[in-house]
This record gives sequence, C-alpha cells and structure tokens, in this order.
Amino acid sequence: MRKFNLLINGEMKSSSNGKWFDAVNPSTGETFAQIADASIDDVKLAIQSARKQFDSGEWSGLTVQARGLFLKKIAQVIRENASELALLECQNVGKTIKHTTFIDVPTSADTFDYFANINEELASKEIFIPAPVKSLLEREPIGVIAAVIPWNYPLIMTAWKMAPALIAGNTVVFKPSSKACAAVMRLAELINTVGLPAGVVNIVPSSDHKASSELVKSNLVDKISFTGGTETGRQVMQMASESIKRMTLELGGKSPNIVFADCDLDAAIGGTMSAIFMNQGQMCTAGSRLLLDEKIYDAFMAKLVEKTKALKIGNAEDYTMDFGPLVNKEHRDRVLQFIQQGEKEGAKVLCGGKIPEVAELVNGAYLEPTILVDVKNNMFVAQEESFGPVLSVIRFSSEEEVVKIANDTKYGLAASVWTKDGEKAKRVARQIKCGTVWINTYGGFYNEAPFGGYKQSGFGRELGLDGLYEYTQTKHICIDQTPGGKPLVSGWF
Repeated sequence: MRKFNLLINGEMKSSSNGKWFDAVNPSTGETFAQIADASIDDVKLAIQSARKQFDSGEWSGLTVQARGLFLKKIAQVIRENASELALLECQNVGKTIKHTTFIDVPTSADTFDYFANINEELASKEIFIPAPVKSLLEREPIGVIAAVIPWNYPLIMTAWKMAPALIAGNTVVFKPSSKACAAVMRLAELINTVGLPAGVVNIVPSSDHKASSELVKSNLVDKISFTGGTETGRQVMQMASESIKRMTLELGGKSPNIVFADCDLDAAIGGTMSAIFMNQGQMCTAGSRLLLDEKIYDAFMAKLVEKTKALKIGNAEDYTMDFGPLVNKEHRDRVLQFIQQGEKEGAKVLCGGKIPEVAELVNGAYLEPTILVDVKNNMFVAQEESFGPVLSVIRFSSEEEVVKIANDTKYGLAASVWTKDGEKAKRVARQIKCGTVWINTYGGFYNEAPFGGYKQSGFGRELGLDGLYEYTQTKHICIDQTPGGKPLVSGWF
C-alpha cells in the first residue's frame, strides 16, 4: 500500500499521532493509498515553520525573478510526472482519465509557469501627485497564507492558490481535502525536490476539524484563501474575524446556462452537457440551471436527452468512458436525496436519476446523469447546489424574464449565454450578477483573467493580476521634495 506523508518545514514526515486516512478509488471502492492524517500539533508546526521562514526574510527577500525560477521548477516536475499525477487524480476524485490528462495536469503546470513570469507587476511604481512629494506604491507580501481547498479539482486549485502566493513572497500552509488529495500529496513530494527553502511550502491534509480550525484561528497566519461550500465559508469568516485576517472566499454556485432560440443548436447542446456533466457535475461553476427559450424547447430537449442517454458510464481510468463515478458513495447518496426532493416539489426526472444497474459498477459511486424538467425557479433543486450531475430545466419566453430568473439566486459565480446575436449576448451578460459570463462557450479559465463570485459565491479573485494582488498588501511611501527641505508641516507650530 502506497503511503504519502505530510510536508512540513522541508521534510516529508508522518503525522505526530501516527494516524492515516484511506485514499479510495470511487470507480471501484478499493483503497489504493494511505495519507498521513495531520494532527493539530502537525498543523501548528507547519504554521510555525511558515512563520519562521517568512519572518527570516529569506524567501521574501529574494527577487521576484529568483522566486519565479522555483515556480518554473515546480511546473517542470509536474510535466515530468504528468501521467502519474493524472492517474492519481483520476483514481481519487473519479473524474475521467482523459479529463485529468488533458485538463487538470497541464492546467496546473501552466499556472505555475504563468506566475513564474510575473515581474514588473510587483515592482515599485511612482504615483503622480500634484504636490512637492515623490509617492511610491509598494506591493509587499502579506505573510503566512493558509490555503484550504475542496476535493473536486485538487491539482488545479493547488496551483491557483500556491503559485500567486509564492511569487508575491508569501509562505504557505496548504490544506487539501481528506476526501481526495493523493495527487496533491505526490505533488508535495515533487515540490520538496526543487530546493525551496524550508518552511516556504507546507502541506498538511487532515480529517480533524480542530486541526483545520487552527489554520483559521492562529494568530501566526495572516490570510485565509478558502475554496469550498458556502456554509463552511460562513464559519471560516466567523473564525477569521477574531484576528481580522485577510480573506479570499470562493464558494458555491447555481449557475444559469441561458439558451436563446437563435443559438447554434448543436453548440449549445454540447456546451450544456459540458456545463453540467464534466467531472460528474462536481463543479462550483456547474451550469445546473438550464434556462431554455420555449421556442426551441422541444427540439433542444429531444437532442439533449438523446445525447445524455448515450454517455458511456464506467471506470474513470478507461479512456473510452465519458462519465465516471462521484467522489464517494456518501456524496452520491446526498445527490440522490436532492433529486428525490425535486420530485416531491413537482419536478420530473426526464432521464437518469438512478444508480446504474450494471454488475461491474456495483462497488463504485456511480449515478446516472440526470435531467429534471417542469422545474420552477423557486424550487429547492433550482436554488440549492447539488454538486452532482443534476440539470434543472426552466423555460423562459423573453429576454427580460430570463435575466430576472438568472439573478433570482443567492449565488453569483458564473453563467453562460448562447445566441448568435452578439449585442444581445453582451447586453444580457452585463445584467447578470455574477463574476464570469461565458458567451457561446462554457468553462474557459485563463491564467490572465480573474475568477471569483458575487453575492454568496464569495469575494476576492483567483488568477490574473487581481488574483496576484490578493496575496499582496500595498504600502504608500511619501518622500518630501519641497525646495529647501522645509515642507509646510514642519513649520505648522
């Protein structure tokens, strides 16, 4: 049985209490590895090592270019071990091997590369002020960053948080989810080979909520970067308020996928399926509300159901499969309850909604891709996040109506708009209250462009310069240049 240790202060070590948790393959139900389960003492040690390293100035004192060289090395070891990392991500999360091979692994490497090339963006800048002073804007690292991620995109979110934090000069204590982090712990081993100073990166998965809370409450931590559920995000905010920590929160979503009658029908159907069925719907940006123009409702739904029923469901390691298992059986059962609640409210299951009755899938956490119709936007299934492959279809008859439906949610993370009318697309996009709107596409994330939410989907941004500056604090240095060196203030009294 393969075992993965914690990364603390430049050493791979087992947990202080000797505990491990299992890494289970949701395709088969089999345990394929064990991961050291960090205790609260381990987390405290990781925080202390990050604090000591930051306060020493060793890492933050390097030039941006010098720090970038380490990020390039991390990108390189990711690419050199791409097949292994892709397999671990597939085995632990359940997303298909073609997904982890062509999306997760290269994306994580590219993100480290992108931030490795940051330079002038962090340089001192002079601010013009109409007064006899020279004003400089300095961007400085915040200090110790506690980064917490969920289980659905471990490798990508590791890169999204770690790369900008490191290039800005911070040190990091990173906590991946105990539900799925095997690939991250292999990455921890690889990161530990690139020569980073001890304490710059610490990675401590834990199943102990008290250990996780220590990251948020510790006075030695300067900022929390959290991705996860909205309810947990509220708890994190409350705990962080005790020490007034800086925060970035990327939380839940109930994203509208708006399809107008004048769309490219085939493109919109394919985009709709990607928006809800990639990673088995386990995405915060999942287009889980299909807002469909009633003029094309019947034709669109007929093709959508036909293509959905044709998806090949099976072991995620099989390249021929379109659709793998959910992360575990407990989560699958919660999604089933979500579907049942929708039926109680009057929604109808048009296809899917069941555990596949196939002998070779019985030990896995499989669920058929599901489409619900006759959904009203005030129903539970239209307002709450299932975090699974469940599409709620809602009809609309006008542009004004669909914008109102799209915004009638507590979330505001993402949306898609499908139409050949470019002006209408931009007009609708500007009215939707969310952080990202895709037009005639879905799910494009780019290192150059910021990503984050409105409303209860959180605040702060990942990626782009906005995401970089989330890990900096600004300082204004004001230098008097009054002729003779005697500004007005020196003679005030």
